[in-house]
Amino acid sequence: MALTNKIIAIDGYSSCGKSTLAKALAETLHYLYIDSGAMYRAVTLYFIRHAVPIADEEKVTAALDRIHIDFHIEPGKTRISLNGEDVSDEIRQMPVSDYVSEVSAIKAVREAMVAQQQRMGRNKNIVMDGRDIGTTVFPDAHLKIFMTADPKVRAERRYLELKGKGDDITLEEVFENLAHRDYIDTTRVESPLVRAENAVILDNTDLNEDEQLQFVLDRLTRQDQN
Repeated sequence: MALTNKIIAIDGYSSCGKSTLAKALAETLHYLYIDSGAMYRAVTLYFIRHAVPIADEEKVTAALDRIHIDFHIEPGKTRISLNGEDVSDEIRQMPVSDYVSEVSAIKAVREAMVAQQQRMGRNKNIVMDGRDIGTTVFPDAHLKIFMTADPKVRAERRYLELKGKGDDITLEEVFENLAHRDYIDTTRVESPLVRAENAVILDNTDLNEDEQLQFVLDRLTRQDQN
């Protein structure tokens, strides 16, 4: 798909701060931010609520036809709605986190979400983060970033985030959840998590948010000058 607009694709492992970076980048550049991971989480929440058996292809397809996802902007943040209900907070809770990788691995789910993401990215300058943005959704993206960090650091960051929201969770549980999601994300048949050949690696183990943003802005400037 030939692109006339600019798309920045940010892929990487869970709890690497992809969304935080993508939001800051979109705000700085005045681009549209699309959280692809939130879309898969919204589908997962719907499946949980309606007890959709993920092994039943017919029921999965029927459920996808009943799912409508929208993004809307509030001051300083992007919110996501599932069939008209704001689910931005609920999709970040552990029941969804424990199940989202299995749902995301389903071919019909990925095809439906990729189609929506590609429609969102037509004729707009966007920043999109996820697992397969630079490889499957927008392989011709203007700039591709692949984020990673030490697993222990990722777990600690996620643990502090959840505790700050009042979740009753242990660091060990968070670490195990991330390890489980990493395994599924990297070994699934449909669009596994891999670094695009021309993606720039951003290891943010020892970087703060401002340093990560500057790293990408510098890369973008360099790319535009070539």
